[in-house]
Amino acid sequence: MKNSILTVTVFVFTLISSLELAAQEFKSLDKSPMDMTAFPSSYKISDKIVKVIYSRPQLKGRDLLKLAPPAKVWRTGANEAAEITFYKDVIFGGKELNAGTYSLFTIPSSDGDWTVIVNKAKNLWGSYYYNEDQDVVRVSGKVTKTEKAIEAFSMMFDKDMRLKMGWGNTVVSVSIK
Repeated sequence: MKNSILTVTVFVFTLISSLELAAQEFKSLDKSPMDMTAFPSSYKISDKIVKVIYSRPQLKGRDLLKLAPPAKVWRTGANEAAEITFYKDVIFGGKELNAGTYSLFTIPSSDGDWTVIVNKAKNLWGSYYYNEDQDVVRVSGKVTKTEKAIEAFSMMFDKDMRLKMGWGNTVVSVSIK
């Protein structure tokens, strides 16, 4: 009887210790959480044309042009370079683009349209390993300004399948057909 109680007690303590260790392995929420947007946007439609996976940095009182400096290649979000998947051949910003998965980079501008880049490289951290030789297309992203600032970098597709990227008071749009 004593051996049974001792065995059960040891088992319970071992189980509790294992659960506590497992709980400690989980990381806290990322400061720039990963997000996804797709077209069509309804999650009930599985036949997507395009999907973007990206991380969402926040301004937190900082200047957009310091976080995404003009004339420098930017990862288009935070953490890993944004990843864009086209499930069908498309016309991206007026240029033909084959179905496939690519990295999405941008070159911000302080006074005009941004350059939007679709690049063959995948699984890149930031833009540190960006290589222009891997570019598939470069297009002009039309810039508009918003009255209300967008705190967290965001991407979406409008009803006409235009990719819109917004942060601060800047929205960059690229047509997709």
